[in-house]
Amino acid sequence: VQLQASGGGLVQAGGSLRLSCAASGRTIRDYAVAWFRQGPGKEREFVAAISRTGGSTPYLDSVKGRFTISKDNVKNTVYLQMNSLTPEDTAVYYCAASSRAILSSLTSRSAYANWGQGTLVTVSS
Repeated sequence: VQLQASGGGLVQAGGSLRLSCAASGRTIRDYAVAWFRQGPGKEREFVAAISRTGGSTPYLDSVKGRFTISKDNVKNTVYLQMNSLTPEDTAVYYCAASSRAILSSLTSRSAYANWGQGTLVTVSS
């Protein structure tokens, strides 16, 4: 599966953005999909994931209640709705997919074999 991330941009603190991860080549229904991010000078970290069925959606603690991940099997796209953004959310956001990830590994980078190119989110104070 090929992944194309989009939707990043410049937003003021408190604002919202919706990131999209469009899949091609295979149906997203067969994959768990996650969003990771890498801020300036930081390691890449897990942000949110959605299991193949959509029944499990773990989140990074600092984004719980602000970010929502969802999957649209018809559009073959996964979304990350980001609200109440803060400058600490500034990062390049990557989507990743796995056909084999189990529930206990959804938050692990090593579980994902397919990665998109990243989209930059900049939150100004």
